[in-house]
Amino acid sequence: MELGPHSRPAEPGRCVSGSPSAGSAFPASRVSAAGAEPGSRPTAVAAVLPAGGCGERMGVRTPKQFCRVLERPLISYTLQALERVCWIKDIVVAVTGENMEAMRNIIQRYGHKRISLAEAGATRHRSIFSGLKALAEDQPDCKLTKPEVVIIHDAVRPFVEEDVLLRVVMAAKEHGCSDYDLEFGTECLQLALKYCHTKAKLVEGPPELWKVTYKQDLYAAESLIKEKISQEICVVVKTKDEESVGHLLKEVLKNELNCATITSTALDHSGGDIQNFLTDQCCSFIWVTVLSSDFQETRKFLTALEESSLPLLYPVVVVLVHCLDFTLVPPAQKMESLMWIRGLAKEVKKRNVLLSGLLINYSQDEQKLQESLQQGASIIAALVKERSPALAGQLLVA
Repeated sequence: MELGPHSRPAEPGRCVSGSPSAGSAFPASRVSAAGAEPGSRPTAVAAVLPAGGCGERMGVRTPKQFCRVLERPLISYTLQALERVCWIKDIVVAVTGENMEAMRNIIQRYGHKRISLAEAGATRHRSIFSGLKALAEDQPDCKLTKPEVVIIHDAVRPFVEEDVLLRVVMAAKEHGCSDYDLEFGTECLQLALKYCHTKAKLVEGPPELWKVTYKQDLYAAESLIKEKISQEICVVVKTKDEESVGHLLKEVLKNELNCATITSTALDHSGGDIQNFLTDQCCSFIWVTVLSSDFQETRKFLTALEESSLPLLYPVVVVLVHCLDFTLVPPAQKMESLMWIRGLAKEVKKRNVLLSGLLINYSQDEQKLQESLQQGASIIAALVKERSPALAGQLLVA
């Protein structure tokens, strides 16, 4: 898949597809968001990611594909986007010899699957050729499936969605090429037509399908990733009192974060199975307690988080919300007893879990309670959106 070399975040991307071999078999599949018909997907699709660039335009020593966004290499996000597409059988990354070991470490650390490496060439086209050659080689020890369609995708375009990929694969089978296409085509489209004797077609991509090229693009990518992972929040409670406050907090949060999905989970008195509600979709947790705090349960929850793959992929925000009546227990006194949060936050921060504490006035006065919940929701929204390591370990008062 290929986009124009100067596409920016505000511009729609374009994807280029080459046609598959004649007589390809397309198994049954659901209708996609792109409007593809059932039975339209090929049996063997692979992807090649040219990742041999030096990042000259980025103006940094580290090649842009290895630059960190939220403490994770950019290329890891791109690999994750492709791995989520189950019908892409193999992903080949073409990387320079000097970065081969670094790429292997990324694959291992972030648990990437179906990834093979090929040595990048002196130019982008030669790197693509190296990846294609790895897929075409018919060797007894080769674990790669010989594909019918190969998607060429930039290693620094992390926001590609399945429906776009499916449209590209479909276009490979269905569309031809015209002189009009060439006028607006990219280098790879021209090469496909000239050397491969195959037809090709431009496919419109969404505005999000942009390429990280300059330093400011890294900040734009970070902002977009933060926005995406802040769209789901889980409120965790144990007792009926906590369930009541959790429901109120959930409703206020919905107004504060009107685009987010906010769910709630109640643990039983034995602690329940925490792993049951840890999914790769949710990276923000609000743990609610009323008039008490349980260090052991908090530790158990954080341990389960650390053992999951979540903190490896994204910074996970956990806000421990303690509700108490300020007329009975002054906030300063309660904060003193919660100083353990700071030590615990420092410990889990090393594993990409950002822990903070929040005191909410659990007043009998309904108006005061509502005001405190509203202030608390604003604080939680800021913690979730910003995901700032500097705020980890803070004890805040609403």
